[in-house]
Amino acid sequence: MLMNITSTAQQHSSVLWINRIALFIVFFWFGLLKIIGLSPAEGIVTQLHHQILEHIISVQYFMPLLGVIECVIGLIWLVPQYTPIAFCLFCCQMTTTFLPLLLMPNETWQSTFALSLSGQYIIKNVVLIASAYTIYRACHWENKI
Repeated sequence: MLMNITSTAQQHSSVLWINRIALFIVFFWFGLLKIIGLSPAEGIVTQLHHQILEHIISVQYFMPLLGVIECVIGLIWLVPQYTPIAFCLFCCQMTTTFLPLLLMPNETWQSTFALSLSGQYIIKNVVLIASAYTIYRACHWENKI
C-alpha cells in the first residue's frame, strides 16, 4: 500500500515537472525569438501593438521587452515556490495573446468557424492554459494539505 502511494506521488511529481519544462521551453524559446527579432509572430504582435500600445511605447522597445517577459515567465515555471507568480504572469500574457481573435478578425479568421494560420497559432494556447492550470491547481492543493 505504501509503495503504491509513493509511486503515485512520484508519477504526479513527474507529470508536473514535464508540464513545467514544456511551459519553460515554449515561453523561453518564443521569447528569445522576439528578443533577437526572428519571431514569426512579430507581424501580428506589431499590428496589435499599433492598435493598443503605440502611444505608450515604441514597437522597437516593446518587442524585445515582451520577449524578456516571456523568457522570465518560462524561467519562473521552473521554480515551484514561484508557481503563483508564474501563473499570474502567465494569465496576463495569455489574455493579451487572445486579443487578436477579437480585435483583428481579418487576420485571425477565414470564416465563422475557420481560423487563419495566425488564429490557429493563437488558439493552440488552450493547451498551454490547461498545462499551467494543472500545475497551479496541483500546487494550490498541495499547500492546503
